[in-house]
Amino acid sequence: MKDKINKIINVLKKDGLISTSKKITKYICSNYLNKINIIAKADIKINRKKYVAEFQEILNKKYDRIIVWRGNFGWNVPLYQRPQHMASSLAQQNSLILYEVTTFTDKVKTLKKVEENLYLVNFNNTEYSKLIFEILDKEKTFKYLQIYSTEWQMSLATLKNYISRGYKVIYEYIDELTAEIAGTKEIPKNVIDKFNYAVKDTQNVYIVTTADKLHNDIAAKRGEEKLIFSTNGVDYDFFQTFENHELEDDYLNIINNGKINIGYYGALAKWVDYDLIKKINDTNKYNIILFGIKYDESYDKSGINELENVYYQGSKDYKILKYYAKEIDVLTIPFLINDITKSTNPLKLFEYMALHKPIVTTDINECRKYQSVIIAKTHRAFLKNLEIAYQNRLDKRYLKLLDKEAKENSWNIKAKIITDYLTGDEKDLL
Repeated sequence: MKDKINKIINVLKKDGLISTSKKITKYICSNYLNKINIIAKADIKINRKKYVAEFQEILNKKYDRIIVWRGNFGWNVPLYQRPQHMASSLAQQNSLILYEVTTFTDKVKTLKKVEENLYLVNFNNTEYSKLIFEILDKEKTFKYLQIYSTEWQMSLATLKNYISRGYKVIYEYIDELTAEIAGTKEIPKNVIDKFNYAVKDTQNVYIVTTADKLHNDIAAKRGEEKLIFSTNGVDYDFFQTFENHELEDDYLNIINNGKINIGYYGALAKWVDYDLIKKINDTNKYNIILFGIKYDESYDKSGINELENVYYQGSKDYKILKYYAKEIDVLTIPFLINDITKSTNPLKLFEYMALHKPIVTTDINECRKYQSVIIAKTHRAFLKNLEIAYQNRLDKRYLKLLDKEAKENSWNIKAKIITDYLTGDEKDLL
């Protein structure tokens, strides 16, 4: 309850009373009232045979493994990120994925197929959840619970219950565990409890890390046993296809005002270097175009929205964001260097590559790995690198390098790293 109160306080500071009240109401309806929905319970009891047959038909196919993804991220959210991409790629490699949705973002009564081997499941429908787990308990296929290190609602007791029922755990250690990432005053207890357990249980828990710093942290704590390194990636083909999409006149006026267009998309949070953005603005050479959610109050406090050359465009759905980014000359990641960003493998980095846009970043550990990324250790160097990047936008060799590194970091490759490791262990158990 303490963690939830902290969440509410942070949302209140960021969004105001009216918006927060609406979100709380929707959250309560989706996470609590849904669980005690009498109509839903009656439906499952009356139509139990139909639901059993429907789920059993799904299981009749031969899968390499079954992965139950639990978390409160949702599926149909503007921030289409690692959870959805990884789920889709794992499904393409013959894993059955049962992906938890929230009625906060997804209209799924029981179960919904979104693509081959990938189903959205409303686990908040408790009667339906009991039904499918009764069936899964009888399955002899390898079964896994997949959770993210930032998942804060699931208790350690629930995780252990999965293990007791024959599941192994895929624990994705994707970010430094901090209150800033969690959006709470303190790191939630459930987050800490599950992390500490994951580190200790080398028999039942596979830990997937996404950045060198995170990987080294786990290796130092428990060794290399069941430790998998798989960074973020990109849906390369998605960023090669563009259909007709009409951009707003206001946006067209910005990008056609005669200045060089530089951009960033992602969370606008405390780890963004707002002072750097101010210095870029002061050159008066660039339109600084920002897309994303205000993750905390830092953006509003920074005052950059009042600057002449800064254009905040709000959050755009993943499906259309590429049309806006395509019109930008240079894409950037202007992060501060701290414990959070030292542990960050920016997903947007690979999407920038696939868009074939010159990339300038601050001195982020994970960005140093790629030749196509132009790294700046100082604000002065960042400004100089923007000029270099702008020239590179027409360099065929540089564009070829971007394309090469994007292809090398596809989500299918990242998922295969995980499934190859699991397959090796599964063969030993046959």
